[in-house]
Amino acid sequence: MPGNALYTDLSGYYDLMCADIDYTAQSHCIHRLQQLFGNAGIRHLDLACGTGPHVRHFIDAGFESCGLDINQPMLDRAAIRCPEARFSLQDMCGFKVDQPVDLITCFLYSIHYSAGLERLKACIASVHGALAAGGLFCFNAVDKERIDNDSFVSHTAKHADGLFSFSSGWSYSGNGEQQSLKLRIEKTTAGARQVWHDEHRMVAVSFGELIELLRPYFEVHVLEHDYERIIPWNKTTGNAIFACVRV
Repeated sequence: MPGNALYTDLSGYYDLMCADIDYTAQSHCIHRLQQLFGNAGIRHLDLACGTGPHVRHFIDAGFESCGLDINQPMLDRAAIRCPEARFSLQDMCGFKVDQPVDLITCFLYSIHYSAGLERLKACIASVHGALAAGGLFCFNAVDKERIDNDSFVSHTAKHADGLFSFSSGWSYSGNGEQQSLKLRIEKTTAGARQVWHDEHRMVAVSFGELIELLRPYFEVHVLEHDYERIIPWNKTTGNAIFACVRV
């Protein structure tokens, strides 16, 4: 089924699907990057915010945080988690804000949901237009040239509705501007099994290409994909955190 439909169908289990994610460490790291590279402002927007776990952490850290997503059931849950925040149903590849913000984040490789290079360019332009002077854009990305099609990550989690098993992995053919995020979700309840399979179309881009797309708008810092330490990307690993200062 289409990715957005899948997330609508499983919106009640989305947090369970992401149970192994350290939202605290991720949010704290970007807070530090805002202090180091950004304008130290507290107006924050989270793109593809889902059910709002990162927004919650930023609010608790003193930010005026808001979020956007294309999935209304996700936003409904985000509003329950973060009643102080404003959430809007918008596409990150063409969004508007009422007033400029100081920090824009896009976690969990969601920048790749742009799906194609033209939409990725539109996303970058929208971010630039929404940021205040010296504002910071932070996101993580995967380099298409370093994808291992045989590599998957998996975890299981218990819920009142049953036992869930989640697995995901990147796949790239080696050509073109699109790669896939393959998902498999299995729910077992009293011996009965239900399985969801999905393959999301994502934008494929090398880090070199991505840096060139960002440079007209930002001063670009590429960092190791390590939320505990802030160190420059070693130019060999296939995952990285991008910290981009508006120019």
